[in-house]
Amino acid sequence: MTSLLVAKQYIKKFYAKFEVYLIPLMKFLLSLISLLLINRGLGFMERINDSTVVLVAALMCSFMPMNFIVIIAAAFVLLHVYALSLECTVVVLAAFMLMFLLYFRFSPRDTAVVLLTPICFLLHIPYVIPISLGLLCTPVSAVSAACGTVAYYLLTYVSSSATALSTMETEEATARFRFIIDGMLNNRAMVVTVAAFAITIFLVYLIRRLSVDFSWTIAIVAGSLVNVMVLLVGDLMFDTNVSIGGVIMGTVAAALIALVIQFFTFHVDYNRVEKVQFEDDEYYYYVKAVPKVTVSVPERKVKKINQQKKTRSVQKSAESRKVGR
Repeated sequence: MTSLLVAKQYIKKFYAKFEVYLIPLMKFLLSLISLLLINRGLGFMERINDSTVVLVAALMCSFMPMNFIVIIAAAFVLLHVYALSLECTVVVLAAFMLMFLLYFRFSPRDTAVVLLTPICFLLHIPYVIPISLGLLCTPVSAVSAACGTVAYYLLTYVSSSATALSTMETEEATARFRFIIDGMLNNRAMVVTVAAFAITIFLVYLIRRLSVDFSWTIAIVAGSLVNVMVLLVGDLMFDTNVSIGGVIMGTVAAALIALVIQFFTFHVDYNRVEKVQFEDDEYYYYVKAVPKVTVSVPERKVKKINQQKKTRSVQKSAESRKVGR
């Protein structure tokens, strides 16, 4: 455990020292992965389905605010969908506008959540998002998680319906609009997932704010169980065809990642808890103090071997001269 704490201190010092370079690098990687996944999932417009275009856009995003990455990702999606169907572009644009209004109104600082949620879905670990948000953010972050979830299911539906949309060229525009809108509104798996994420975020936030020992660990376990329960109940009620094994394994992986997050953000020693009482002219204060677990990083001592050898040679030469005399 001591070695892990020392490594934690080294990581924190390294990040504090090179923060100016690490933040643009993380923006670049996040935008690069997001745009590559969009091109791989859709890929209808050949002009932007190119690694050079993606690299240029990712480099541009690395020096811009985080919200700019969301706008670029949305632009890539709309261009791909436009190459597929104009009616689909109108529906997707309307959905994006609604999500942007909710996102910028309630949680404009959770840009990474909107981008990481679809990525976690593709990595089969989406349940790390609600547990992590409950630990690190507030219940308002459920809006960002919902936007990322809706974006993932929307892109998945468009990609899977590309063949059906391309064969409806001779149909009326209203029929194509109805096909797209009905497919989005009747997606019960999306609704159940959004509800499960919101409930998990709210529960984890409430428990980790309690003044009890091991509140974060209890919140992680409780959030994992509630997440599985809500998804399975939603499957029974609405027949979402969710994979029970995938839900359980994904939630276990999310809980393990959440424990790593807890280690880096809230690692305390409950064996040395102190309860302090004091007062002023108007109030009595009862304070529970929980010390953090920290270790001192050992300092490296650099020995100049060449200087020592030179000193010894000088001493030996001086002694030899004395003997000669």
